[in-house]
Amino acid sequence: MHAGSPGTLVQEKFGRLAGLMGSLLYSINCSLNGYSADAGGDFSWMAPSEEMVASHTRDLEDAAVVLYGRRMYEAMAVWETDPAATAGSPGADRFTAVWRAPRKIVVSSTLSQPWTERTELEAALTPELVERAKAAGNATIGGPTLAKSALQMGLVDRLALVVHPVIVGGGTKVLPDGVFHNLRLLDEQRFGNGAVRLDYAVG
Repeated sequence: MHAGSPGTLVQEKFGRLAGLMGSLLYSINCSLNGYSADAGGDFSWMAPSEEMVASHTRDLEDAAVVLYGRRMYEAMAVWETDPAATAGSPGADRFTAVWRAPRKIVVSSTLSQPWTERTELEAALTPELVERAKAAGNATIGGPTLAKSALQMGLVDRLALVVHPVIVGGGTKVLPDGVFHNLRLLDEQRFGNGAVRLDYAVG
């Protein structure tokens, strides 16, 4: 990562906030009205560009641990199990290599066994689990269902929304109802397709 890049600026700013303590990042793509998929489960309207893949890759480069719910883990495991997932894309090749590096924790009471390396199972998301993950360094949490639970428990330290220029009528919300958090803008990045990434410190 070159000096002065958006990812570097965010890490420097947030590093001063967090000190030596690891942080938990919730980073997700969404529509302008806050959905990660529409009412029919479709999310093809937010197909990432190469520069957006690079942005998500920087998040993973900074993570020692990644937390997933079952459905998100099943979707993301292809980066290790399906060589076709990276075909024809230098950015996807890089994302694949970076995705395999951090330890993964899958929070699920129904999954019997993970099928990727450096992966463990936990039955429930708890403050103790998050603190253990952050003790290893910075952590990310993937998937709106699990992340909404973390927000409700006040466990998320940083929020990054990649807002796509589309409005969908309903579907899967990326933020929970009934939760109030003050946010402080750390950085923003505009993409060529009209999407905008907004990075916030939570609380």
